[in-house]
This record gives sequence, structure tokens and C-alpha cells, in this order.
Amino acid sequence: MFAVVFVVALAAFTISAFTGGGAGLVLLPILALWLPAVGVPAALSIGSTVSSVSRLALFRRHIRWDVVRWFLPTALPGAWLGAWLLALVDLAWLELCLGFYLLASLWTLLAPGRMAAEASPVARPTLAMIGLLAGFVSGLTGAVGLVFNRFYLRHGMAREEIVATRAANEITLHVLKIALYASFGLLDRPVVAAGLLVGVAALLAAWLARGLLSAISEAGFRRAGYLSMVGCGAFMAWNASSTLVARHGVSAGLTTLHGGAEASLRWGGEGLALEWKFDEGFEFERIVPLHQVPPDIRRRALALVEGADQLVVEEVRRPGGRRSYEIHAWHGERLVKETMTSASPSA
Repeated sequence: MFAVVFVVALAAFTISAFTGGGAGLVLLPILALWLPAVGVPAALSIGSTVSSVSRLALFRRHIRWDVVRWFLPTALPGAWLGAWLLALVDLAWLELCLGFYLLASLWTLLAPGRMAAEASPVARPTLAMIGLLAGFVSGLTGAVGLVFNRFYLRHGMAREEIVATRAANEITLHVLKIALYASFGLLDRPVVAAGLLVGVAALLAAWLARGLLSAISEAGFRRAGYLSMVGCGAFMAWNASSTLVARHGVSAGLTTLHGGAEASLRWGGEGLALEWKFDEGFEFERIVPLHQVPPDIRRRALALVEGADQLVVEEVRRPGGRRSYEIHAWHGERLVKETMTSASPSA
């Protein structure tokens, strides 16, 4: 696992040097395989601090201090709030939202002339708001560079200015977050070890990427930035979706029936199905708990399934028809199924 993290981190930080970022967001799901969810942002912050220091050493003369002065003061309290809420937020859902946000950059990448049209300075109050949001997301994830890459690209800065200004903004954020994570008890030995491993990879990547920026044009740099946003967004959306599907037992299917077909969706213990038959038309089915069915159906179902190993009750509705219930009871491998209609007028 150490070797995998190191190789991925080395590749991610090397590529991020001339795509405007994204190393942290790529490492987010990789580190999640090694560390608990609350430890991943802390490890990323340690590694990203080393990366920012190395970039500042190389590009400090290109820092846009006018951007730093408006970005950083609001980013710091935002980072504190994000770190404080870390244990309360499901990172899989956050990763999914960030993934879809990054995927939206595809429109800018494909639209002719849109990248050049977007290159205009951002107003100072907007800078402060972006700093607050960047700090908040960074406190939650430990990595935020690529999410706000669009802001740096739109502000009209040269490639060296983007690298240097981002490093200046992020190094203070990362140091603050490390202190916050330590105060919240999130820095244990595995987290620190993972962060230092990522940091070593970041140092080596900075040395390897030193000549890359001079070899790429401004237009190529901007295009690479948007490409990395789209690629990272696709990866994050796919990874988060896979995690959520596995966690909640989500499944979907299309089944051919005798004289019709059934489309179904299952989410954990819940289930929805749309069934169509030539002679009966459409019917909508959903799994319901036994205590929600009418009392007369519940009594008949309990009598039917006495001694059953498993019971599933489906509510069935047909357009213009009366509601009915399908009772599925398993006795070992034997399935007992019966359709019941309530005598209650409200059913």
C-alpha cells in the first residue's frame, strides 16, 4: 500500500504542476483505502504543505499579493469551520458533489473561445467569498486546489503566477488545518506517516516538474487545467457513486416477465418497481414495512407467514385500480407468495 500511495502521489503532484492542481483530490479516494475517513484530510494537508513549500521556493517571485490579501483572511475562518464539521459530514456525498461540479467544466472546454472569454479579473468582494468557500471545502477534504482552479484561470494570471499564488494561499491554510486536526485528535501515527509519504512524493514531483511550465504555452496551460478538472471530476463522481452504491445496497434491473416486463430499483431495504403486462397494463410496486399495511391485511399476512425466515410486503397500485399487497414469505428456500386486497375503503 505504501508503494501504491507513493507512486500515485508522485504522478499526481507532477501532473498538477502544469495542470493547475488536482493532486489532493486524486489522492482522496486512494488514501481512504488506507486511513479512516476523518484521517484522510489531515494526511493530505501534511503532504500538501510540503508541496506548497517546494513550489514557493521555486516561484516565489511570481506571487500575486493583491489576490492573497483578499483571499486568505476569509479562507482561514472557513478552514476552521470545515475542520470542525469534518466528523459530521459524509465525505462520499461531498466527493460526489465536487465531482459533478468539476465535470461542469467540460462545457467551457468544448465551447469555442469560451476559455479566452472567461479570462477577466475577479472583483475583490468575490475574491473574499471565494476564499471563504475554498477554506471551508479545504477544511473538509484536505485538498481544494482543483475545485477553485476555474477562479485562478479566470482571473487572467500567467501560469507561474497561478502556481505561486496558489501555493501562497494554500500553505497558510494547510498549516492552520494541521493544527486544527491535531487539536481535534485526528493526527495519529498512520495519518502522519501517510502525510509524510505524500510529502516526499510531492518534493520529488516538484523537482521533476521544474522544467515543465517553461515547456508549455499559456493556452496549453489553461487547456490542461480544464482537462484535469474534467478528468478528476469524472474519477471522483465514479468513485463516490461506487462507494454509495456499495454502502446502501443500490441495484437496478430490467426483467422480462411472461407477457410483460419489470423495471426495478433497490436502495437498502427500500425498493421500487414498475411492471407492465400486455393484459393488465402498468402497475407500480414498492416495498413497505408490515406495520404500514391496513390491519386486515396485516392479520392475514401474519397468519400466512407464521414461522417464515423472511417476509417482504409490496404495495401494488394500478392506474384507476384498487391498491393491493403482495406478500412474499420464505421458508428456507421455499417461497410462498399471495396477493391480498384490503376490505378497507381507504386502501
